[in-house]
Amino acid sequence: MGIHIGKAIRERLKAQGQSVTWFSKKINRSRPTCYDIFDNPAIDTELLETISRVLNYDFFKILSDNLSSPLSEK
Repeated sequence: MGIHIGKAIRERLKAQGQSVTWFSKKINRSRPTCYDIFDNPAIDTELLETISRVLNYDFFKILSDNLSSPLSEK
């Protein structure tokens, strides 16, 4: 199973003790949009770069690390 990037972002935000309001202002998005981000397993790379900078965390690395395991054949 792949990484659910929205959940990873939400967990990192909580670990830093920041609010969704703070986060929404930093990424210039509405609070409802932030909740949509948290619920989404995928994200635009430009937005992910912004979020990575705001939260000072390399979300691309966790996605890249997940590539080390090949997709199982069906």
